Amino acid sequence: MNPVTHAQLDWDEQGRPHSRVFDDVYFSDKSGLEETRYVFLEQNRLQERFAALPAQGHLVIGETGFGTGLNFLCAWQLFEQHAVAGARLHFVSVEKYPLSHADLQRALALWPELQPFADQLLAQYIAIHQGFQRLVLAHGRVTLTLLIGDALEQLPQLDAQVDAWFLDGFAPAKNPDMWTAELFAELARLAAPGSTISTFTSTGWVRRLINAAGFKMKRTPGIGHKWEILRGEFLGWPAETPAPEAIKPWFARPAPPPGARTALVIGGGLAGCTSAASLAARGWQVTLLERHAALAQEASGNPQGVLYLKLSAHGTALSQLILSGFGHTRRLLEHLHRGVDWDGCGVLQLAFNAKEAERQAQLAQAFAPELLHVLDQAQAQARAGVALEHGGLFFPEGGWVHPPALCEWQASHPLITLLQHREALELRQADGQWHAHDGHTLLASASVVVLAGAAEINRFPVSAELPLKRIRGQISRLPQTPQSQALATVVCAEGYVAPARLGEHTLGASFNFASEDLTPSTAEHLGNLQMLREISVDLLQRLHADTLDPEHLQGRAAFRCTSPDYLPIVGPLANREAFHLAYAALRKDARQVPDIACPWLDGLYINSGHGSRGLITAPLAAELLAAWLNDEPLPVPSSVAHACHPNRFALRGLIRGTS
Repeated sequence: MNPVTHAQLDWDEQGRPHSRVFDDVYFSDKSGLEETRYVFLEQNRLQERFAALPAQGHLVIGETGFGTGLNFLCAWQLFEQHAVAGARLHFVSVEKYPLSHADLQRALALWPELQPFADQLLAQYIAIHQGFQRLVLAHGRVTLTLLIGDALEQLPQLDAQVDAWFLDGFAPAKNPDMWTAELFAELARLAAPGSTISTFTSTGWVRRLINAAGFKMKRTPGIGHKWEILRGEFLGWPAETPAPEAIKPWFARPAPPPGARTALVIGGGLAGCTSAASLAARGWQVTLLERHAALAQEASGNPQGVLYLKLSAHGTALSQLILSGFGHTRRLLEHLHRGVDWDGCGVLQLAFNAKEAERQAQLAQAFAPELLHVLDQAQAQARAGVALEHGGLFFPEGGWVHPPALCEWQASHPLITLLQHREALELRQADGQWHAHDGHTLLASASVVVLAGAAEINRFPVSAELPLKRIRGQISRLPQTPQSQALATVVCAEGYVAPARLGEHTLGASFNFASEDLTPSTAEHLGNLQMLREISVDLLQRLHADTLDPEHLQGRAAFRCTSPDYLPIVGPLANREAFHLAYAALRKDARQVPDIACPWLDGLYINSGHGSRGLITAPLAAELLAAWLNDEPLPVPSSVAHACHPNRFALRGLIRGTS
């Protein structure tokens, strides 16, 4: 992986940005607004297309070159002016050199009439790092998915159907990599039937390359100093060109559920509450079933959880998911009460041995310093506010979160009905509906059911084969002292300790693979105190932890739920027996892909297996699940979506001959 660098800008005497790398302007020196509206909005007929959207419809715009976001803001403004309530706009844009927050704010200040939209964008333009980054705006009515990185690395991983393309890279002569046959083939692969396309350039070789990809381009009069521009439509994949590889049937999208958009979500922790919120934002009527008296009573109920990024320098699916999920969660937290519900105090991972120090050095080479950077012992100690024996890796945008607050906020949407003290013991499907029963009592029914109850989803026969395991974890709650107030950031080694919330520090968490008992144990309190000693003897003393009686310490135990490959399980699920019959040929030849539609359990979706990373992965997984259900652009690379797919286990079993 290559670290993403911000755009290097110069500013002219009128305050307009100019790219130092490409020696080109971001927008017209005459009227950037008029040019955007003419070249991109008008040529793609967006006003009439927005006005024609039905109440639950959506339109997807794709863009090469996000730049200052001017095209996005103009499209959003037009959408608000002409689209009916309930319609949604998806905007997907690739950008290799994103502007810093300060530069974006300075550039957008040039357009006062866009300020209401620019302010919302700037409020969410946080933790923008490499890969897929999803921003949810206008209470979910507008979704911006930024693909940060090289276009020919990011676009092949996009799973979407794009209705209108904006080609807005820097001029072909200045940035030829954004105007290649390979890139235009990706635009064609992603184009919905009848997709439109426009660009400010009229260069002949660009027009010929776009035409060769399956579009029909024509020159049209330009605006300002541009004599001509190009616009066109997608006619279809060229017959003489090999078709792109089809998505494997077990990862293909199920047909949208017919009938009323009703959903039943089982489980009121982070996975369930975020799933309910993502569906409600899209107009679904959601019933959320929680077996306890309140939300977040199990693994999501700790007083403090940490935005902990265990990354790989090699760009694994898990690492990509963590990086995208971190940004998404970090942006959601802006809606909560800082200091009580969360605090962006940073996270310090100590380099507690030589192997960890080497791993951290590799990560510092692979990622931008805005995400993480190495601190030596003196710097780490100054940052933490307490004495430390080691330096480490600092994540300035990290911090701690009170997970129940995030759950409650997500579940507060007016389209969500919360039913507490309701434990679904049985699921039945009849007449296109899923019915949850508690013994003889019908609890709720809906056309779609989302199983988000951690390892408890194994109680249902339809999902009993999913390989979920429970790992007991215990945290200890230590009263704040006048001396412990000095702790200024979360500090992690084998465990973690966080700055105080409401007069208490959270310390943890143990890993116990054997115990099924959720009563806090003295032994695990002692283990947590030993982890604190390894983090900082100074902090141990400041907390007077050596004088505390571990038998009387306050704490909490819960079960993490994880999968064998440590990736969550998110998406639609197939009927296991029918799956084995349909794809039995894979037992003999894993390269053979039978042309058989996947035997889905219609309307059944999974969101589980988040382990100790639920704060980072569950909210983004909810967006992924909602994208599956609403036929929207996926918020993660397709390889990551497939790596998290519930069908992966049945598929592996066939290929390995173990099922």
